[in-house]
Amino acid sequence: MTRRESLKFFLAAGIWTLLKGRLDAAQPSSMKDIENLQKNWKALLADGTKLPLPSEPLKLSKEEWRKRLDPTQFNILREEGTEPPGTSPLNNEKRPGIFVCVGCNLALFTSDMKYESGTGWPSFFTTIPGAFGTSTDYKLILPRTEYHCIRCGGHHGHVFDDGPPPTGKRWCNNGVALRFIPRDTKKS
Repeated sequence: MTRRESLKFFLAAGIWTLLKGRLDAAQPSSMKDIENLQKNWKALLADGTKLPLPSEPLKLSKEEWRKRLDPTQFNILREEGTEPPGTSPLNNEKRPGIFVCVGCNLALFTSDMKYESGTGWPSFFTTIPGAFGTSTDYKLILPRTEYHCIRCGGHHGHVFDDGPPPTGKRWCNNGVALRFIPRDTKKS
């Protein structure tokens, strides 16, 4: 292989690596597709999985939350912290399944709603309906839309208007605030 051929190969491999994350999953092309994802999210639940409803609030004292969560989870969910980018193993999670709130097990997203945003945090272009409440956050001076679990009030991240079509949304979530439940729980 000549030097020129090697350079072409490495350039093509680099471009493929950059694009691969965006091409791994077929993105919905219409709002009708999004509505179907939202309506049929339970198809990605593992058999026998029982999850709470958004209408079943979970209210705990600060001390009860400290016992229930590890220190990093407590900082993110209860004190609106942010984990460093690129640190969550859920960034690379590709299996079919459901992402739930680590604080209360409420279903928030499915694997079909996830995409690679390149930000270093698990990102989603839509949510399971009714999973979140929102508020405006001025911590970085400019207003941002913060979202929190509707069941336990735990902070999960921020939603931005730079996501893929057709929603144009990027629900940028702290990985530490999520737990992944794979649809196939059988050991291979």
